Amino acid sequence: MKVVAIGGGTGLSSLLRGIKHLVPETISDLTAIVTVADNGGSSGRLREEMQIPAPGDIRNCIVALAEDEDILAQVFQYRFNNGEGLKGHSFGNLFLTVLTKIKGDFLDAIEITSNILNIKGRIIPSTDEMVDIVAEFTDGKVIKGETQITEYGKKLKGKIKRIWMEPGDVKAPEEAIKKIKEADFIILGPGSLYTSIIPNLLVDDIKEAVLASKAYKIYICNVMTQYGETDGYTASDHIQAIHYTVGRSFINAAIINTTIPPDEVLRRYMKENAEPVVADAGNVSRMGITVYAEDLLDKGSYARHNPEKLTSTILKVFKEKSLKRTA
Repeated sequence: MKVVAIGGGTGLSSLLRGIKHLVPETISDLTAIVTVADNGGSSGRLREEMQIPAPGDIRNCIVALAEDEDILAQVFQYRFNNGEGLKGHSFGNLFLTVLTKIKGDFLDAIEITSNILNIKGRIIPSTDEMVDIVAEFTDGKVIKGETQITEYGKKLKGKIKRIWMEPGDVKAPEEAIKKIKEADFIILGPGSLYTSIIPNLLVDDIKEAVLASKAYKIYICNVMTQYGETDGYTASDHIQAIHYTVGRSFINAAIINTTIPPDEVLRRYMKENAEPVVADAGNVSRMGITVYAEDLLDKGSYARHNPEKLTSTILKVFKEKSLKRTA
């Protein structure tokens, strides 16, 4: 089967780290379509100074799909702690930037880097053009830039009312559209709703291809709400925001975590104004969406999806859908 995963940030890389083990036995063709709207940290600095799309989420996904996350993958994730001009940058971001400048093409730089790390799949940006996301809040304020949107949201003066991309006429790479059209399954998330998942759908070519695709479309809901973006959101609120952005319902199945993090982890997140996403499975089901509500929580100090548990649930969706197709 052919699978396309759409998103960005740590959420998408966590998903890829798990499902790459289904390649090639179960998944014959795996593609990740990744947002490049980040304007913070190392990615933001390189984007502004070198005039290239943000490389950070791309780098994370390439490393996640590396066949063996050995020393070379660790090198790409290495972040400089000191050095004038180097502090804060990751080696992988710099490597992608250099390759882009040498080849004159961001897509070529991604492909070469992917080949070097021998990844089990394909990484494609949702656009290879310079873009910004812009949000209007319920208090009427309009904020431009991924980082700025989150920071304004933390002031709690209003919630995100609508979100769009500037410029609004950017194009998606032809290969991204081709992969979406050919996909048997499309997976959205996990990841920051307004700054990792939705930005991909703000590229009109991507949105139209996803809506037109005959693929079975799966949404993986975040474990925790995100301060400044999804405060108080339930699982169904996340889905409604996606459907509102694209203009109609299209998600077929939702994967939702049902486990609360350990108390010490929960207290730390609560201090950062994040809380567990309420798994309102009934509301999601009433939307006509098949619900897979399970324990997906990873052990440790972070409230994140466990890649193995998530892969097991995704495999269940694949098998159940495939059985229905052959019935």
